[in-house]
Amino acid sequence: MNYKEFLDNDIFDIISRASRRLGYPAYVIGGYVRDRILARRNPKDIDVVCVGSGIELALEVSSMLPHHPKVQTFRNFGTAMLRYGDIEVEFVGARKESYDRTSRKPVVEDGTLEDDQNRRDFTINALALSLNKEDYGELLDPFGGIEDLESKLIRTPLDADITYSDDPLRMMRAIRFATQLGFVIYTPSFEAIKRNRHRISIISYERITEELNKIMAAPRPSVGLSLLEKCGLLEYILPEVAQLKDTVEMEGRGHKNNFTHTLEVVDNICRHTDKLFLRYAALLHDIGKIPTRAWDEKIGWTFHGHEWVGGMKMVPKIFKRLRLPLGAELKYVQKLVVMSSRPRSVADEGVTDSAVRRLLFDAGEDIGDLMTLCEADITSKIPGKRSRLLENYSLVRTRLSEVEERDRLAAWQPPISGDVIMKTFSIEPCSMVGEIKTAIREAILDGIIPNEYDAAYDYMIKIASEKGLVVKS
Repeated sequence: MNYKEFLDNDIFDIISRASRRLGYPAYVIGGYVRDRILARRNPKDIDVVCVGSGIELALEVSSMLPHHPKVQTFRNFGTAMLRYGDIEVEFVGARKESYDRTSRKPVVEDGTLEDDQNRRDFTINALALSLNKEDYGELLDPFGGIEDLESKLIRTPLDADITYSDDPLRMMRAIRFATQLGFVIYTPSFEAIKRNRHRISIISYERITEELNKIMAAPRPSVGLSLLEKCGLLEYILPEVAQLKDTVEMEGRGHKNNFTHTLEVVDNICRHTDKLFLRYAALLHDIGKIPTRAWDEKIGWTFHGHEWVGGMKMVPKIFKRLRLPLGAELKYVQKLVVMSSRPRSVADEGVTDSAVRRLLFDAGEDIGDLMTLCEADITSKIPGKRSRLLENYSLVRTRLSEVEERDRLAAWQPPISGDVIMKTFSIEPCSMVGEIKTAIREAILDGIIPNEYDAAYDYMIKIASEKGLVVKS
């Protein structure tokens, strides 16, 4: 089978000529071939394997290209990379690998193309196109990768237990590809993941999270999250989410399966946003429910304070463990988890001006994302209840827009600063400064005074005089 039409970029002809000069047979392999056959996209990453030195081939290709692009070499791995326009080409010499059980880093030896295809993770990633003159564009498919593409199947080329035990990250990759491509993991292969799930412990969290992020970026992350739970990997990676499936009964009354609910919320929010950390907020919004779960004989199951426990205590631990960013991204997810029930409370309280002002003030510039999260959180299958909740949130959005336009509260700070208070009354930093600032803020949020400097200044004088302070001239 010849796929010469997939080698339509002139970089392939240059690589072919460079490989002939060096006497190194060369092939395009892996994701580029897979994605072109699937007509999924026009890939910008090209992997080239040669029977010889990948570094030498990269240098030769660079010498034949206009402007001689810089070649990055990674001699410890025998690989090299260069950029050609918007395309990134990686070169590696064909190799065979053997593993020690304590590490995913293989012992590498020079090998044949067959050796290199044997070490690939999945049959669909072992597909190769020849760049050699005698069979240019010919497909080399030793493991039935084309049939697996047609059957939408994720399968390992060799024994699955060995494949996953040697490099346990491949278990995450199997689930990631199944999620991204809409494929099914071959049943014996999935059973091998279950048997080898404990091996994930030798993988760094940075590598695990790289795959998890790709799952979370897919159109339906629930596919991958559900597979992670079914094979037992989720308990190693995100036990806080895995335990959401734990349901109990008391006096014949149970509570909903919060794991299933969470998957629905994540998929719901993905229809409206590509923001990775908004998707993480959806994934983690209910993690505080199991630690706070309690039985009340009068009202049944309660989860008091689960937003605060989840957001302030559990989210930071998860971010640290997964090596996720601990700066603005962490604070953003914390805020959304902690506030995830606030818009509903505002709706239940009648959408008063005061409640809307406080919601705007506390959410700041993230108010739109918070409302998107809350709307995604509606998973009720009762039509009347679902439509009522959506109508309530629509009303909240309208009132948010009206109050913001009138009171200018987005990313708002009270018009009187601590410096103004200290200078006005000639006082040093102290608790009284904070008390006056808080009083001004609360007065504005409650609608007692408008959000204007002069009104806030006059109110400051009034509050300060009640505390025995006088303006110093």
